[in-house]
Amino acid sequence: MVTAVQVGTAQDLAELGLSEPDYEVLSTLSEREDGTSTLHEQATKMGWSRSRLSRHASRMEARGLIRRAPDPADGRGCLLVLTPAGWDVLRDAAPSHVASVRRHFVDRLTPDELAALSRIAKKLSAGR
Repeated sequence: MVTAVQVGTAQDLAELGLSEPDYEVLSTLSEREDGTSTLHEQATKMGWSRSRLSRHASRMEARGLIRRAPDPADGRGCLLVLTPAGWDVLRDAAPSHVASVRRHFVDRLTPDELAALSRIAKKLSAGR
């Protein structure tokens, strides 16, 4: 199920010039009021290793979507900052991504199926 949905949404994001990881980084950074997070906090939130996020952040930084800044609270850490271009890309992509998730997932299920899935998700995530 996860693979089927991800294949569809990944293809739709690719048409916008984004990968799923790109969108995940942009969208989770945008949840912060200032679009800034430490690399460590961001990796933890996304369930990624810091090295994986660091490598991906380098590619996104080269495209101007995010930038790194020194973390004033941790001399060894860095901040990931959503750039104005990153905000613009996310703003442009978000409606299409929502439509894609609906098309590949939500709209294919009945209200009862969605309710059951919600109960299952809550049960599985309660142990985290």
